Amino acid sequence: MFSKATFNFLDELAANNDRNWFAANKPRYEALVREPALEFIAEMGAVLEQFAPHFRAEPRKAGGSLMRVFRDTRFARDKSPYKINIGIQFRHELGKDVHAPGFYAHIATDECFFGVGCWHPEADALGRIRDLIAAKPERWFAVRDDRKFAPLWTLAGDSLARPPRGYAANHPAIEDLKRKDFLGLAALSFAEATGPGLVKLAGARFATAAPFMKFLCEAQGIQY
Repeated sequence: MFSKATFNFLDELAANNDRNWFAANKPRYEALVREPALEFIAEMGAVLEQFAPHFRAEPRKAGGSLMRVFRDTRFARDKSPYKINIGIQFRHELGKDVHAPGFYAHIATDECFFGVGCWHPEADALGRIRDLIAAKPERWFAVRDDRKFAPLWTLAGDSLARPPRGYAANHPAIEDLKRKDFLGLAALSFAEATGPGLVKLAGARFATAAPFMKFLCEAQGIQY
């Protein structure tokens, strides 16, 4: 699937991030980035079915699990047109965007990792997660500190400096209630990303996050 040549291409794209260069090297992008990514996605379908049957692996060139190579530069100072990483998200069947609960793989020359959870959920979705934590903190602590999840996944993302409105400052889970992202990250080495066991590894890592993902899905009122 992914290889050293994949990473070399991403490095070259970073150094030549313009439309003319990309057009001239489009066949290399297809062979070294898109095709390996679609192969990985296709093989993950059966793996996800084993422990997360409501999450979808969609190996399509556009509109599926492979995120667009084009950057949204409308409000960015950096007008470089292309992403220099490979982003793959396995979304819930009811999820419409990257902010919904999902499993994620990030491939880049500076860092590779797996991700699980909700990144920048909308206000209503964020409120539902906080409400469930506030109502059932012991359940949340059991999920957050699960003996299979906690050693592999680090909770990450943005947090508020002060308690969110409507939640007691002395709540036992107040530090988690401050979170704006409910996201777990697990490191992925270069050797693992380019090795033959990537699909098996992704499945094993994602499976350990099942209780965490179940909690987030319950908060949104959707099946895990």
